[in-house]
Amino acid sequence: MADPIPVPVGILRLPRGPDSSGARGFSRDWRHSRDAEDSRDNNSRDNSRDFGAVQRARAALRERFLRLLGSARGRRTRFSLWSGILLDAEFGAADVESGAFQVDSLQTPLGIQGSALLRSGDVLEFSFPLE
Repeated sequence: MADPIPVPVGILRLPRGPDSSGARGFSRDWRHSRDAEDSRDNNSRDNSRDFGAVQRARAALRERFLRLLGSARGRRTRFSLWSGILLDAEFGAADVESGAFQVDSLQTPLGIQGSALLRSGDVLEFSFPLE
């Protein structure tokens, strides 16, 4: 007799937090972030940066990027991929961590795709050509 089919086990996926370099996300406890930065660079006291100014600059850049994504919906967009291919599409949305871009009417060298997801790791840059 054949072995019984195993019962599938659910997978719990936890949200990813900021990494130790601060490249993704912001620490809610600025002292913890400052300590981590100090531990990476022993000479940080000699050439210290104003941590508050750095955080404000990063927050301003993040806000500008999110506003750009919010106002881009429905606009013609040109995506340049790392492979050198240029794609034209109508911008739809981006996920929370900008892991993917949802586009409509994607014009590829092989034809037009009604809707698609472009992985942000494949996208070198994107722009909004003047119409």
